[in-house]
Amino acid sequence: MHRASIHHCNLCGAPVEHRVPDGDTHPRAVCTSCAHIQYENPRNIVGTLPVWQDKVLLCRRAIEPRHGLWTLPAGFMELDETTEQGALRETEEEAGARVELDSLYSVVNVRPVSQVYLLYRARLLEPRWDPGPETLEAALFGAAEVPWEHIAFRAVAETLRRYFDEQRAGRGWALQTFDVG
Repeated sequence: MHRASIHHCNLCGAPVEHRVPDGDTHPRAVCTSCAHIQYENPRNIVGTLPVWQDKVLLCRRAIEPRHGLWTLPAGFMELDETTEQGALRETEEEAGARVELDSLYSVVNVRPVSQVYLLYRARLLEPRWDPGPETLEAALFGAAEVPWEHIAFRAVAETLRRYFDEQRAGRGWALQTFDVG
């Protein structure tokens, strides 16, 4: 269950109460002084599924959470950027890899932590990368080589499983939308 994290109004600093405002359907943080309503919304995680031939580029995390485990290059979307721009930025920051985006590959709802993953299939332009400070190392993995027991996040593990299942079946890829958590 999601716990309310807003305790004070971001306009006047007065305490808030969590209630359903008139005309709304969900509890919100409502200022007890100025009546300003503050909304909490899911956080978008944007990134790529970088592919070279039949392998996927994964990054081993140098930061918490999940330090030392493997993931796709992805992170929180920034203000004033599109999902595509964010995915390219995260791939450059974490993997130091140059990619060309294909279409959106997976939308993953992680409701327990109020996150939505938006992962684009991407073609590595060359089999070279230079990981940034958030990454210990990066490497290409085929389906049989993926360190499945060391994948950092369930959304990433499920995206990889679905990708390699499609590859093994010889199917073209299709947008994947699913929930984890």
